[in-house]
Amino acid sequence: MAKKLIKVMDTSFRDGFQSIYGAKVLVEDFLPALEAAVDAGIKHFETAGGARFQAPIFFCNENAFETMDKIRATVGPDVKLQSLARGVNVVGLNSQPRDVIDLHAKMFAKHGVNVIRNFDALNDVDNLVDSANSIKKHGLQHEVTITMMELPYGCEGAHDVAFYERVLKNILDSGLPFDSLAFKDASGTSNPRKVYETVKMAREILGSDAHIRFHSHETAGTGLAAYLAALDGGADGIDLAMKPVSGGTGQPDIISMWHALKGTDYDLGLNIKKIMDTEEIFKDCMKDYPISPISLAVNPILIQAPLPGGATATTVNQLKDMGMLDKFPKLIANMKEVVERGGFATSVTPVSQFYAQQSFLNAISDQPWEKANPGYANMLLGYFGKTPCKPDPELVKWASEKLGKEPTTEKVVDLNEKDPEKGLKAAEERLKKAGLPVTDENLFIAAACKDGNVDKGIDFLLGKGQISVNKVSQASQNAKEEASSSGEYTINVNGKAYAVKLESDTKATVNGKSYDISVKSGIEQNVSSSSGSGQEVKAGLPGNVLRINVSQGSNVGEGDVLLVLEAMKMEIEVKAPCAGTVNSIAVSQGDKVVNGQTLVTIG
Repeated sequence: MAKKLIKVMDTSFRDGFQSIYGAKVLVEDFLPALEAAVDAGIKHFETAGGARFQAPIFFCNENAFETMDKIRATVGPDVKLQSLARGVNVVGLNSQPRDVIDLHAKMFAKHGVNVIRNFDALNDVDNLVDSANSIKKHGLQHEVTITMMELPYGCEGAHDVAFYERVLKNILDSGLPFDSLAFKDASGTSNPRKVYETVKMAREILGSDAHIRFHSHETAGTGLAAYLAALDGGADGIDLAMKPVSGGTGQPDIISMWHALKGTDYDLGLNIKKIMDTEEIFKDCMKDYPISPISLAVNPILIQAPLPGGATATTVNQLKDMGMLDKFPKLIANMKEVVERGGFATSVTPVSQFYAQQSFLNAISDQPWEKANPGYANMLLGYFGKTPCKPDPELVKWASEKLGKEPTTEKVVDLNEKDPEKGLKAAEERLKKAGLPVTDENLFIAAACKDGNVDKGIDFLLGKGQISVNKVSQASQNAKEEASSSGEYTINVNGKAYAVKLESDTKATVNGKSYDISVKSGIEQNVSSSSGSGQEVKAGLPGNVLRINVSQGSNVGEGDVLLVLEAMKMEIEVKAPCAGTVNSIAVSQGDKVVNGQTLVTIG
């Protein structure tokens, strides 16, 4: 009897990058590995969407559409390229109206994508209908998606086989067009038996001709087992990746899956020797990109606190940068309550961020629920759609009070249609005001990359983009080691260079002048400031200065917003504790600040 050929999609160049490197990878660095993968016989890749639309623009100073064109040119015309979209958000920072949703499909078709996998974190089918229609309108294949996860211990009410069956029937009842069905477990926490029963249920409903695919991660250590269960349940395809971006928070490795299928009735249809050779080429391409051990670790605790692959490493690294890594266990412990009381939306973008951010705020506040993450609170109020279960009524009231707005049952896309700040007309006005060409590509970048008052897409198109990629060449590493061994450094502070030589633990030479010094670990809270007399306004937590709303000499009232910090992907308003005049501002936009650092002085 012939073995069943399993259709493999290689996710290395989208989800792999997002899970392991936070999606911050320069396109020219990985094209040789992509070409080698095609030569090895892989014919289906995920290469766009998700965070790999914003990341090239925000962190690589690369136009995402040009990146997509380079990928298509590398793989040739016959290879299937897939993208990931988030329902009404498509690939935007926020949810979008119908004209932007339609332009998304048009542009991705133009720039080489064949298939769009389309999901909603709440499994609210209303959030999938418009994007599904546009995907098919522009000649693309639509892979409708049901998002999965395991609930924290002791929780029940959603994310069982019966729940996924209801979602599938809602999809069918809606009449939205689709070519295939995917089950997407971004946190990698669904237990294998549930995966088997879920896929088996879908196969019985859809019949033998439907294409069913399963997607998971190795984050909780059960990825391979879940894939075997999915295949036994009737899945036709699975998502796999290659080293160095497989395993841990990424997808299971192609070679590992090939090995696990020995002696079974399934065949990946790949020349495994060529895949091994390709992995070596890929590892060489990525050798300058350091990998956090967290990204490649298996962490069973996440079964209790489901976080997707990329979110886990990102959350830990953010806490580390903020000097608050000790809060991670408490953040994880808080996840159960945040998930359960929030209505059991799937922990995948953007909801995974809401969960992590609200859990973090509960961990650092004197009293839990003292502060509200706007995304989480808006979700409770219905502004992202219908959650699988009704949120805790007490939390709905809390969210309403924190945000000063009432709950809604209106469709998300209809709300967006009424928002004058969203849509192609608003994007066109901003492009014209900036003196930029009004092209479809620019319109979509402007619409998808606007984040509140920060017009990140326009800034990029104006040439204000910067490269912020964690990449360390061997030459720079050697230079660092040489400087460390010699004790000689050149330090730039606000554009001024200082030549520093550490003579000993008590002596240093700065620009040729000797000084007595002492070095202590950490930041003392009582370090003197040159911010001038008056009441000092200090940072309540570490972060980056996103924007400053006042200037020296401004008159402010009590409660006025002085500046906004960004921490854990949240905007934190710093308000005036009293009325007065701004005597001094001790920080600049883009500065990193530590907890307790003086920001502004009010006299």
